[in-house]
Amino acid sequence: MNTVESVCVYCGSSSGINDYVAAGRLLGNRLARAGLRLVYGGGTKGIMGAVAAGCLEEGGAVTGIIPRFLMNKEATETALAKMDDLIVTDNMHQRKHMMFERSDAFVAMPGGIGTLEEIVEIMTWAQLGRHEKPIVFANIDGFWDPLLALLKHMTAQGFVHTQNRVQPLVVDRVEGIVPALLDTRPRSAGDTAVIDRL
Repeated sequence: MNTVESVCVYCGSSSGINDYVAAGRLLGNRLARAGLRLVYGGGTKGIMGAVAAGCLEEGGAVTGIIPRFLMNKEATETALAKMDDLIVTDNMHQRKHMMFERSDAFVAMPGGIGTLEEIVEIMTWAQLGRHEKPIVFANIDGFWDPLLALLKHMTAQGFVHTQNRVQPLVVDRVEGIVPALLDTRPRSAGDTAVIDRL
């Protein structure tokens, strides 16, 4: 496993109905305190904004990558100006590729269809052998339980091939995410279970 210096966080640009914003801010705090750069979608609202704000308030480094057409929907110019690294792309494909290239690990916080699509793509690339970067589901209040059950079902039905490459960590509490990312112990290649709870 490679050294983790930058972490891509996928999450909602909305707040959701639970206290996900507080969880996002805490994750940003923890990333900064560990000296890890936050790479994220550049939004300054909802959970996205909370993660970035939490990182910045602890003196952390933030790379925001946002498509031009979303700048006025998911962000404000004032908040964007606070980032030390802002990249504006022409489209979503460029955004996702740059987020992947600049990140050593991936965390999926609660979010909607976009968050789901992003983390599933990262898992797909892992299954295809395109990377071996750690993947974490931040399972706050059991948010990801339905997806994790589906992944188990897919595996049991023989559709998750080379499952040793698709072993995301599932962390139930924000406080456990950074320690999970920095744990460099080898994972069990023979374990077909998706969940590795911390």
